[in-house]
Amino acid sequence: MRRVQYECSGGPEVLEVVSVEMPTPGAGELLVRVDAIGVTLPVVRKVREPREPIALGGEIAGEVVAVGENVTGYAPGYRVTGLAFGHGYAEYALLSVAMASPIPDGASAVDAVALVRSGLVALGALDAANPKDGESALLTAAASGVGHLALQLARVRGATRVVAAVSDLAKADFVRDLGADEVVEYGQESWGEPVDYALDAVGGELLTPAIAALTPGGRLITYSSGGGTIQAYDLLVGAKSVTGFQMARIARNSPDLYEHWRQELWQYFASGQLRPAVHAEFALDDAAEAHAVIEDRSNLGKVVLIP
Repeated sequence: MRRVQYECSGGPEVLEVVSVEMPTPGAGELLVRVDAIGVTLPVVRKVREPREPIALGGEIAGEVVAVGENVTGYAPGYRVTGLAFGHGYAEYALLSVAMASPIPDGASAVDAVALVRSGLVALGALDAANPKDGESALLTAAASGVGHLALQLARVRGATRVVAAVSDLAKADFVRDLGADEVVEYGQESWGEPVDYALDAVGGELLTPAIAALTPGGRLITYSSGGGTIQAYDLLVGAKSVTGFQMARIARNSPDLYEHWRQELWQYFASGQLRPAVHAEFALDDAAEAHAVIEDRSNLGKVVLIP
């Protein structure tokens, strides 16, 4: 079978497609014929880190072709999606049963990778903000794979004003079509009238303007791997708060909540309240191009690989 890997750190150009043996599912694992792979910013960033190469894991969706020992609830022929911690950029991948969930009828593999993992992060970050009906919301990276879902979910959860912050105003029509009332560009001096809560997917230098955009008592939820520094004085002045959100912690420690969120996402999808958008589909041979789109932050919605 074919998979994408790399031998040394660098940009998208270090990715290569190689032929390897088919993996064998161990205890509690599914072997999945992969039909779609979601490309994420954390994985793209790891390729550039100056350390030993890692397996390119992430969101996959496809059909179960074999199961390991002690597997219940799944059998060959089932369609599933989930987070592969090993090699996921491949024609076949191993998926832990604990991270797997069924793909309902009427949804494609591409729908699944565009919706589930990114949607879980978006919904989890939103829940961490404890939104209330009638509040206003700000989303950074609002056109990204996670951000464009968070934007829609904020509206579903009662936000009456949604502000989309983007890296380029060329993305304005895209986020407005998804429900944004206002669109601001990162470099603007002001992001408009203050909001009750903000979900930040960027970090770094954007943390300061995101905090400044909050009303007194406002809440910032940060779920970025981009780092950054927060000045305590910026919080004290308006009695504002910052909460870090990490999906891996929920998956490990609160599996019931994790599953509840998955079911909620599919319900929103089925009702038409949540529309996952796909920027482009790339073949495995074009994985470098897919990574370049993410690095350039030019994507509108999800970037997907099709083995």
